[in-house]
Amino acid sequence: MKDVLSRMRQLPRVDDILNHEQMSSPPGAPRALARQAAREAVDEARSRVLAGEESLDLSPHAIAARAVEILHAKSARSLRRAINATGVILHTNLGRAPLSDSARQALAEVAAGYCNLQADAESGARSHREFHVEGLLREITGAEAALVVNNNAAATVLVLNTLAAGREVIVSRGEMVEIGGAFRIPDIMKLSGCRLVEVGCTNRTHLADYERAITPATALILSVHQSNYRIVGFASQVPVAELANLAHSRGLLCAHDLGSGALLDLRRYGLPHEPSAPESLAAAADAALFSGDKLLGGPQCGIILGKADAIAGMRKNPFYRTFRVCKLTLAALEATLRLFLDPDNLLTQHRLLALMGRPVDDVRKRAEILARRMREECGAPLSVEVRDGESEVGGGSLAGYSIPTVLVRLRLENVAASELLQRLRLGEPPVFARVQEASLLLDPRTMLDDEDELLLIAVHRAVAGLSSGACCPLRPLK
Repeated sequence: MKDVLSRMRQLPRVDDILNHEQMSSPPGAPRALARQAAREAVDEARSRVLAGEESLDLSPHAIAARAVEILHAKSARSLRRAINATGVILHTNLGRAPLSDSARQALAEVAAGYCNLQADAESGARSHREFHVEGLLREITGAEAALVVNNNAAATVLVLNTLAAGREVIVSRGEMVEIGGAFRIPDIMKLSGCRLVEVGCTNRTHLADYERAITPATALILSVHQSNYRIVGFASQVPVAELANLAHSRGLLCAHDLGSGALLDLRRYGLPHEPSAPESLAAAADAALFSGDKLLGGPQCGIILGKADAIAGMRKNPFYRTFRVCKLTLAALEATLRLFLDPDNLLTQHRLLALMGRPVDDVRKRAEILARRMREECGAPLSVEVRDGESEVGGGSLAGYSIPTVLVRLRLENVAASELLQRLRLGEPPVFARVQEASLLLDPRTMLDDEDELLLIAVHRAVAGLSSGACCPLRPLK
């Protein structure tokens, strides 16, 4: 006990730590935050002494160094840039589609001050905020009208509640999707105030199944794209054009939930066909709905296209006020949509399509350069190899389709791949990758063009820290 009391007396005061020369980092940190970090560092040291830890360095220099770690964690933004080296292009956990340069410029301009969000410049009167993108959506897709809400789940609720509340909606059993975040068609149907009528079987549904299910209480036939799964083999689903024709012949409506939502035929860029919004409208669907942050490559939102009277009803629905988007979403969406006015040059400006369409030989060159630099800068403890692999689109888009890529495989002597991955995730910026067969795999296809040097620095720091036995940096506070 006497030794513990003696060591307790060695602890520096909080003010000694606060005024230590090391506490100038990070520059500009609020004094109150620095004092809190100094207090936490001293309290932590006191707890470890009381726990009987005899080898703990109690010098002001050592405790100030710990206070600086705490201060860095407190000063860092929780939501910040990350490097996606996972091999999943539309990675939901990492923010899905990276925005184009023009979208980022539009965001910065609109965020910096006032804007004409709902003000008509000519008359000075109040306007509706979709005016900024509705004309573009009509021109690109051929829709009569358009509406934008905060995601495609909201779009589904708004369409169903407006067009079929209190009545029956027919859906194929093979389209009863569940996606991440607890979005399930039966639950959404109930929330929207509709009665679900299932038809057909999981693998095969025929037009006659829909026809037999129609009753006086039926309002809508809903077709749902199987965004994140595929049924192959002895399987069939009814095309939207046939469903729309049946619905209209019986005085009903037809809606098409496209899920990831392409705006054009992806085959022109060497990718598989994905149902597009123009195709859905050409098939006479009364409403087509899809996400803005998936294949469209824009900000998170849900887009509804369709007949003018149907869209007008949705705009009057009280749900719409709950689901509407802000000026930042509209600014980024408008800039993204303008890229589609020039499809021939889309690959040079649209970041998502550029990532998906990048030639594998270009990915190989990049992987080989990264691997060589890592060998040079990290030395013998790090084993670096280049190997062929596959990327995926992700985000429920082009399910089952893989894109050839070239991976950089890392193994660090006497260190588990999961430990190296954790160190990279806790760095600045965080690097996300994947572990497979006891190796860490980095996929350059999913990295942006300006991230190579940042990745090299992150790997060097992680390897150096683990090789020296240094403790893991603190996680930023939530």
